[in-house]
Amino acid sequence: MTDGEGRIDGGFLGAFAEQCARSVVKNGKQAIIVSSGAQTAGLSTMRKWARKKDIHYRQALCAVGQVMLMKAWERAFAPAGLNVAQILLTRDDFASPQRTLNMRNTLFTLVDEGIVPIINENDTTCVEEIKIGDNDTLAAQSAILWSADLLVLFSDVDGVYTKNPQRHPDAAFIDRVADIAALRANISMDGKSDFGTGGVATKVAAAELVLPYGIPSVITRGKPAALDALADGSAKGTVFT
Repeated sequence: MTDGEGRIDGGFLGAFAEQCARSVVKNGKQAIIVSSGAQTAGLSTMRKWARKKDIHYRQALCAVGQVMLMKAWERAFAPAGLNVAQILLTRDDFASPQRTLNMRNTLFTLVDEGIVPIINENDTTCVEEIKIGDNDTLAAQSAILWSADLLVLFSDVDGVYTKNPQRHPDAAFIDRVADIAALRANISMDGKSDFGTGGVATKVAAAELVLPYGIPSVITRGKPAALDALADGSAKGTVFT
């Protein structure tokens, strides 16, 4: 999402949006995107707040940055003739049946009209009690809400390995998972809360969350041409079914 200087990477977003239009939307599929980056975008805009740790400044940064983030996504999808919509959610939204129904109806209306919803946590109003906490869980909950056909979780690694591939050259790649409990029992976590690297633990938990709803998922590297590679079957990734 960001470049080497911590700014929103418009080039990456543009390439991703182009692939989304070409390999997903124009092939008759629908897509929703769960995207973080508001605080980073806020910092790149309000650099004088960079050292401020107060929660009110953090939330104010997100308020500023969310505007910049959505502008970046809007610019990214504009060449494909696609509009985007912003949806900001908290854990409370998923706990309320009435809100859940309203969210679901809004999502279906947007995608039926060819609009790409961009979902993010509402960091401006979130406190610990109502915070979802990570995009993988938010993506899983959104997939369940929408009755998605597939959940795609992008990481900085190709998928799940038996060990941390950065520390262990003999780490074996796992391309398919049918038993998540067995996966957890047979993977070395190197004393960390993730499976090797890339925050894979939260992605495995997200895959586990959607499986009871009949939604398969895939963890793959969020590299250039990632969506094209998924669409043509050439992507390397771990599939959960």
